[in-house]
Amino acid sequence: MELEKIKIKRHIPDGEEFQVLFNPNAYRVTDSNQFVEVAVPGLRSPLIQFGRGNMRTLSMQFFFDSYEEKKDVRIYTRKITDLLETERELHAPPVCLLSWGGPTFVGVLEQVNTNFTLFLHTGVPVRATMDVTFKEYPETANRAQLGKQSSAHFEKQYIVKLQDTLSSIAGEFLGDPKLWRKIAEKNDIDNPLSIKPGHALIIPATEA
Repeated sequence: MELEKIKIKRHIPDGEEFQVLFNPNAYRVTDSNQFVEVAVPGLRSPLIQFGRGNMRTLSMQFFFDSYEEKKDVRIYTRKITDLLETERELHAPPVCLLSWGGPTFVGVLEQVNTNFTLFLHTGVPVRATMDVTFKEYPETANRAQLGKQSSAHFEKQYIVKLQDTLSSIAGEFLGDPKLWRKIAEKNDIDNPLSIKPGHALIIPATEA
């Protein structure tokens, strides 16, 4: 049976998908909350009050080796670091879909540390490790605020969440649920009930 490798896809319609050269030995998912210390006169210690939850993060280490090919290993590592670059159409780095034989993780690449550890006699690096951290894409509760903060006059990328409909998405991003057909036409959707969690949609720009 062929070994399944981690796949990373730029989460836009027809976005590039690539595999890592070697699967990591482990990965770490971090969940956390923020608490606020509230000072109360007369008490030796402050009270602890829940502030908010934080987005989950996914951390792992990738290994790249192109020594046998005598190729520059940066050909492979650049596919990862490119995920930090701002997309011209989206005005933001791409949202990515990571999958590896089970539940997927949708997020943006937050941080990369690359160590080059082997070189050809010419100085070209042929081995590297990359410590990467992905931050989970904002959940449903944050979508409306994100839509208000971003310009309505540019196309946007949106990741379908559980219980989303084209009407609800149109209501949030276009200001009118009845405009769902504009989203359907932009994404070549014939059946408005066919969208599923994890699908990427392009939200059309509104007229200025």
